[in-house]
Formats: sequence, structure tokens, C-alpha cells
Amino acid sequence: MATTRRTNENSEHLANLRRLVASRWVVLAALTQLILLAPGLLEIPVPQVPLLGIVAITGLFNAFAQWRVSTSKTASAGELFVQLLFDIGALTAIVFFSGGAANPLVSMLLPPVAIAALTLPARFAAVVSAVAIAAYSLLMVFYLPLPMPDATRATRLHLIGMWLIFVLSAAMIGWIIIRMTRQIRQRDAELATAREQALRDERVMAMGTLAAGAAHELGTPLGTMALLAGELANDPSLSGPAREDIALLRQQIGVCKEIITGLSRRAGAERLENAPLEAANRWLDSLRQRWHAARPQASSRLIIASDGTPPEILADPRLEQAILNLLNNAANATPSPLEVRLSWCTDNLCIDIRDHGPGFPPEVLEQGGQTSFPAHEQGSGVGLILTRSAIEQLGGALTLSNPEDGGALARIELPRIQA
Repeated sequence: MATTRRTNENSEHLANLRRLVASRWVVLAALTQLILLAPGLLEIPVPQVPLLGIVAITGLFNAFAQWRVSTSKTASAGELFVQLLFDIGALTAIVFFSGGAANPLVSMLLPPVAIAALTLPARFAAVVSAVAIAAYSLLMVFYLPLPMPDATRATRLHLIGMWLIFVLSAAMIGWIIIRMTRQIRQRDAELATAREQALRDERVMAMGTLAAGAAHELGTPLGTMALLAGELANDPSLSGPAREDIALLRQQIGVCKEIITGLSRRAGAERLENAPLEAANRWLDSLRQRWHAARPQASSRLIIASDGTPPEILADPRLEQAILNLLNNAANATPSPLEVRLSWCTDNLCIDIRDHGPGFPPEVLEQGGQTSFPAHEQGSGVGLILTRSAIEQLGGALTLSNPEDGGALARIELPRIQA
């Protein structure tokens, strides 16, 4: 968990560093234009050579930073910290050669402080703030003054420059804060989703443990029922209809024993990652036939909706149980035949289970598989949680919908196994 959190933080620092590099190119372009145009257009005698030299050095530094962020997948807080300190140093040098603290450009020391406060740990943000304050303070004492004989004109240019720098600083800080806030909200949403998934997985694991215990305890009574049913079947005094009922009872007891044996095997020595690969159409039809053995009153048909050779599918017990849950839910909703549709494309394999009943209630469409529902006469209300969790563990997704022509549709999308 700590490693994952550190990786996410490094990815965020890299995204922030990319935004800083991009914004630095804009600032350097604006400064270059200002240095070149100021002597002729504004009649301000700025020392162009040292100023352009500082801009050139900053441009080389930013080119290296551009290469760094384009070839790296992560960045550290320390790297972003160094970049911000460099910006403060470069801006301090520019302001030193162009009038010191009286230069409106001194207000550009604020954006690095804002970026540090939003993106860096408190100790780094404190250092950046202290360095910016120290730079501003030193520029009030140490600087090269600009020769401006007309005090009135100098004051007017100063006020205009302060307004322009204020507008630029406000725009940069606003843009940075909006982007950072959006990223923070996205990260919080991802963390909330991960926490919900962890809680669902924990609940599923608890239910799996209970199921394994129940499977072990149910073995004895089922064996007793099978023994008694076998003795009744050998009674010569039974009528024909009674023998048919007992045969059906023995068949259903056998299905129950197979289910319990499967539960015990999956909870014990069998490893899920060793599940075999089977042709998707054969595996799905075999699963459907086993479901009919447990629910002989239900009916369904398998539709192959894609052309070509069916892809292989991992015969994972979790996926089997997920599909059986959906089949049972669909059969509980309507006695009409169900449609089980198999389709595939280059990347995905889809299994659709469609019934022609009343459709999913709104609360199921909204929360289905995210939370449990109250127990009802046909189940415990946790089937969709188990189904969604199993499918997501296999890298797939479950989608519930009500088609326009009626009924309910449950779609399982799984990544196709590439040969």
C-alpha cells in the first residue's frame, strides 16, 4: 500500500513538473520580447546582454527539464523543489539587472510559492517561501538601477507594469490552482473507489470462508438424504409417479453434492490461477447445461453472435459462479426462455444474459453490485456483489441495463486471452 501511494505521488509530481516546464516556456518567450522591445518601444535603457544571457541559460535548463519529463515516468518532490528554486534564482537575477524591487517583475516571485504550497511537502514549501522572501528583501538593497530621468514617466510605467504583472500572476496562479485542484479531486475519487473495492473484496472473502465452512457441514446431511432416497427408490410398493419424484429428488441431491464438492475444492487445494483454457462456446454451453440440471424448470438458448473460431476462455470457478448467479436472477424474474449470447472482437469477449421479465428496478441499476440488498424470498441479496467482484478480479466489467424493447440485460465483458 505504501509503495502504491509513493508511486502515485511521484506520478503527480511528474505531471506538475510537466506543467511547470510548459508554463516556463511561455514566461521565457514573454521576457525575451520584453527585453528586446523595451529600449525602443518603451524607451527604457535595460542591459540587454546580461538579461538575454540569463534567459538563454534558463532556456537551456528548461530544455533539459523538457527532455527529463518526456523520458521519465515519475518525478520526486525534491526534483520539483529544485526546479522552483531555480525559477526564483533566475527571476532574481533578471530583476537585479533591471531596477531591483522597483521592477514590477518582482511580483513573479509569487507563482513559485503558490506552486510549492499546492504540490510539495510542508518543509519544501516553507523553504521556497523563505527563499522568495529573502530574494525580494535583497533586491530592495542590492540591484542595478535603471537611469530614468523623467520621474513622472517612470512612475506611470511602473504602475502600468505592476498592473500587467498582476494580471499575468493572477492568470498563472489561477490556472495552476484549477489544474491542481482538479487533479486532487480525481485522486480522491480514485482513492474512494479503491477503498470501496477493498471493502467489497474483504466482504467477499469473508463470505467465501463461510461458504467453505457451510459446504463442509452440509456434506453429512446430504449424504443421509441420498441414502434415504436410495432406500425409498428400492421400495417395491411405490407408485410410478412417486418413483419419478424420488428420482428427481436423488438427481437434485446429486447436484447439491457436486456444488458442495466444488466449493470445498475451490476453497482448498485447487489454485484458481491453474484454471484450464477452453473454447468459449463449449465452456459456456457446458455451464448452461449444468445449470439446467439444477433448474430443470428453466429454459434458455445459446446464441453465437460472432463469426469465426471462438476464442479460448479461462475456465475460472469464479467466473462460473458469477454466470450462474446471473442465470438464477434472470430465471427468478420470468419463466420465459432466457437468451445467452456470446460474442467477441479483437480485444474483448462478451457474454450477454437477457430475460424478458419486468427489467431491473432503478435501485439495482444504480447500485447493483456495489452494495448488498435486503434478503428476499429468492435469495440473500448479495449475489450481485459476488458476481461483480468475481468479474472485476478477472479484469472484466459487469453492466446492467433495461433494453428499450423490455426485459433485463446483464453484460459481462472480459479481456480476450491473446494467443
